[in-house]
Amino acid sequence: MESHAKNSFFASLRNFCLREKEETALLLRCIPASVVTLFVVSVISMNLLANKTLLQLPWIALDGGILISWLSFMCMDVITKHFGPRASNRISVLASLVNLLTCMIFFIASIIPSNAADYSAFDSILGGTWFILLGSTIAFLSSAVINNSVNWTIGKAFTKNPHGKLAYAVQTYVSTFIGQFMDNFIFSVIVFTFFAPIFWDGFHWSFLQCAMCALTGALAELIMEILFSPVGYRIVTKWRNMNVGKEYISLIEKRRKP
Repeated sequence: MESHAKNSFFASLRNFCLREKEETALLLRCIPASVVTLFVVSVISMNLLANKTLLQLPWIALDGGILISWLSFMCMDVITKHFGPRASNRISVLASLVNLLTCMIFFIASIIPSNAADYSAFDSILGGTWFILLGSTIAFLSSAVINNSVNWTIGKAFTKNPHGKLAYAVQTYVSTFIGQFMDNFIFSVIVFTFFAPIFWDGFHWSFLQCAMCALTGALAELIMEILFSPVGYRIVTKWRNMNVGKEYISLIEKRRKP
């Protein structure tokens, strides 16, 4: 009995992996490369820009990532609106993997000695800090799933005009605010509450400080999303009118039916 259950588990796992591989391969053939490229570049850029603090007050702290984070969430919102949340989650995982690969290449470049000039400042940026990378990766993937799920759930509530400007605005604004808050909060807790006291000579943030900085940061990032959301709406409308990715959408709808 136990052996049968074990074999059944591995068979289900194998079928799941094969299905995910097939759907991901089809998605990558169907989704416009420009959006995927911008998404991946924005995730890598966030990781680099986060090394510079733009504003630090007792009640708010913003790093350079705010300048590009809106693009990541706009891309997720566009993909979720047209292809669904699972597609957006898949692209988010792809972006994180590419970011990790890029960070590994940057780290290797930073530890290679050079006698041409003093590259200590350059190496410190490229080398990064392992627990910051860990925190940012966990926070981004968690917030991506939350953002995409909230976006899709709110969109289902608009039954009369699901493709209108109001539906898109409510979906993107609410999901972006929640997603950005969770991204900032999870990152702050992991880095500044758990690891910083150990590796940064007792430097520590309380949960309240993490929550307040996450809230103020999410508000600032929401403003950026509001400013650029018309671009996302035009992209989604164009995709729908051109039937972009119809093969992937048809496959998902077919498998969704009982």
